[in-house]
Order: sequence, then C-alpha cells, then structure tokens
Amino acid sequence: MREANRDPTFAGAIVVSPGEAGETDGAVSDEQKSMLDALHLRKIDLADRVLVGNPGGYIGESTSRETSYAHAKGKPVSFTHPV
Repeated sequence: MREANRDPTFAGAIVVSPGEAGETDGAVSDEQKSMLDALHLRKIDLADRVLVGNPGGYIGESTSRETSYAHAKGKPVSFTHPV
C-alpha cells in the first residue's frame, strides 16, 4: 500500500488508505474488524476514485464488498495488479 500511495501523493493527490490493520499479526477482534469495515466504506465515500492493492491479483471477501460498494457509489475502481 505504501508503494501505491507514493506516486499519487507526489503528484499532489490526497491519498486516503485503509490503514495498517491488515498488516498486523492477526490480533484484530471481531468488534475491531466490524469498525474497520465501516471505516473503509466511509473512506470510499470521501474518495474520488479507489485504487485496490491486490498483489498477485488476489481479492478477498472484504475487498470484494468494498469494490462493489465503490461501484454502487459511482466511484471508479482500479487495481494494482490484474484481477
């Protein structure tokens, strides 16, 4: 995600990323997961477009839900790797 943030940031775009929770040792409670899921949707609401970091083309359940939400809100969605 940091690498994907670099170019748009240096081009002057405001980059809102999902945060570091996905890179922890997995110690995220169900309550925290629910809060993060809702927070990610609010960040999509703020976005002009959505760039999905998907190494190897992988799209998980949460990301799939978030991209569907973005499409429903009329936000363009692109991916760092082919799906």
